Amino acid sequence: MTGKKLLFLGNGKARISSARLDLRFASHGLDVETFWAYGNEFPESLDGYSGIFLSGSPHGAYEDVPFIHQEHELIRDAADRGIPMLGICFGHQILASALCGRDQVFRRGQCEVGYKWLDVTSEAQADPVCSHLGAKMHMFVWHNDEVRADHPDMRVLASSDQCPNQVWRYRDRPVWGIQGHPEITLETAEDWFEASRARLEHDGADLDELMRTASEAEDAKLILDRFAGLCRQ
Repeated sequence: MTGKKLLFLGNGKARISSARLDLRFASHGLDVETFWAYGNEFPESLDGYSGIFLSGSPHGAYEDVPFIHQEHELIRDAADRGIPMLGICFGHQILASALCGRDQVFRRGQCEVGYKWLDVTSEAQADPVCSHLGAKMHMFVWHNDEVRADHPDMRVLASSDQCPNQVWRYRDRPVWGIQGHPEITLETAEDWFEASRARLEHDGADLDELMRTASEAEDAKLILDRFAGLCRQ
């Protein structure tokens, strides 16, 4: 271990999802400390952490739920300290809500779901965790909530045909949000989709089409790896 600690905030119904991103971050030499925020577990202090990861959740960042209020406060504290943060799905949304305002997250009229080619913006070219991206990146997206793209403190790094803010950075700070799900691998995709079949089909997904278009989303996964490297510095 490097002595660098990563705070892993689990916002889902399970402390850690089957994707085991905690193990991915640990493979980069980080000492990962997991707190189940969904179960109202939070560290007493952010002292000693060199990075924070915020997971997905069945909740919306705008909901009046105790752990969501506490997480908003933690995010603002971390931003003031300059601690690097990365959020996926709900994590992406609550970062925007905490740092740019509660009105930045809204409920879409229709779910966006499927593997998408995202357009990468010119802002990504000099970004510490996204500069490896070309003009496009491939990733699975599935969301009913969305982050607006027009806030002056947001640097949009990637967008889709239905969602203008798929990847963003907060100002020039080490804070990033990813709307999609880079954690899904080709090996686990079929099991992951089958386990969520009812909800996916309710949201308009075609599981056969999901498997036909599935990819490893290596460029998106590399964002996770580069964030881990940043936390080790």
